[in-house]
Amino acid sequence: MRTAIFPGSFDPFTNGHLDVVRRGTVLFDEVIVAIGNNSSKSRYLPVEQMQEMIQEVFRDEPRVSVQSYKGLTADYAREVGARFLLRGLRNTTDFEYENTIAQANRHVNPDLETVFLITSPVLAAISSTIIREIHRFGGNVDDFVPFQLPPFAG
Repeated sequence: MRTAIFPGSFDPFTNGHLDVVRRGTVLFDEVIVAIGNNSSKSRYLPVEQMQEMIQEVFRDEPRVSVQSYKGLTADYAREVGARFLLRGLRNTTDFEYENTIAQANRHVNPDLETVFLITSPVLAAISSTIIREIHRFGGNVDDFVPFQLPPFAG
């Protein structure tokens, strides 16, 4: 069985992320959307809430599961038996960043292969950071996320 994890903070999960997961299900038997706790970031939305929202998006896709984890992504992949790490690339800046992380993950877990998917052009401009800013100031983000975000409480 070919299991891939698609790790990220997903704060929030975007239509770009959705596209990568759907395309990943063509390549892998199972895709685990793995919500990591990045110790250097404070979250906009709680992990538990985002996990529930993403699970609802994939409720009819038995080959996609959503989990949260703490610690190193490469160690988590080993724990769940994933040999592949799925990542989306929007641009060359993403590639530079992701390439460094892929090399580090491979050092920690030599059996882990990173697979990059180029983001679909219509979704390439979407980022969680931009969505958070628009949402924080009352803008409509419905075109960028596969669910309704709760009103900003900050």
